[in-house]
Amino acid sequence: MGVHCCHNEHEEKPKVDGRYRKILFWALLINAVMFAVELLSGLQAGSVSLLADSLDFLGDAANYGISLWVLGMGLAVRAKASLLKAFSMGAFGVWVLASTAWNAMAGTMPEAATMGVIGALALVANLGVAAMLYAYREGDSNMRSVWLCTRNDALSNIAVMFAALGVFGSGTAWPDLIVAGIMACLALSAAFQVLRHARKELRHDHEAAAEA
Repeated sequence: MGVHCCHNEHEEKPKVDGRYRKILFWALLINAVMFAVELLSGLQAGSVSLLADSLDFLGDAANYGISLWVLGMGLAVRAKASLLKAFSMGAFGVWVLASTAWNAMAGTMPEAATMGVIGALALVANLGVAAMLYAYREGDSNMRSVWLCTRNDALSNIAVMFAALGVFGSGTAWPDLIVAGIMACLALSAAFQVLRHARKELRHDHEAAAEA
C-alpha cells in the first residue's frame, strides 16, 4: 500500500471532465428515485423481477456515487473502486438467483399490469442515462463499469416488460422468474468484465511503480 501511495504522488492525475461529473450526478439522482419507485411497486405487485430491478437501481446509485468520489484520482484508486463495484454486481446476481428460487417454491403470482407500467417507466429512465453516458463507454474500468451497469439496466427493463406480457398471457409466475434469472446472469457477466478490466489496470499500475 505504501508503494502505491508513493507512486501516486508522482502519477499524473486524469483531467476531470466537468460534463461527465454532472452526468454522474444526474444518473445518481435518477437511479435513487427509481429504486424507491420499483421497490414499492415490486412489493405491491409481488414481482421478483421488479424487486431485482429495484436493487439494481440501488446498486447503480451507489456505483455512481463511488465514481463521483474517485473521479480525478489516480489509476490504482479508480481500479480498486471498480473492483468494489464488480463484487457488488456479482453479489446482486447471486441475490437475484436466490430470490428467484425462493419465489418459485412459494408460488407467488405477480401483477402483470404493474410490472408492465413500472418496467416501461424504468426503461425510459435508463435509456436517458445511457444516452448521457454513451460517449464515455470506452473509458477506464471505472467508466466502463458505469456504462455496463446502465446498459444492463435497460436490457433488464425490456425483459421485465416481456415478463409482464408473459405473466398476463400464461396466468403463471414463470415468465417473471425466468426474467429474474436472466437479470442475474447479466449482473454476473458484467461483474466479470469489470473485474478483469480492473485487475489489468492494477497490474499496469504495479509495473509502472516498479519501473519508477
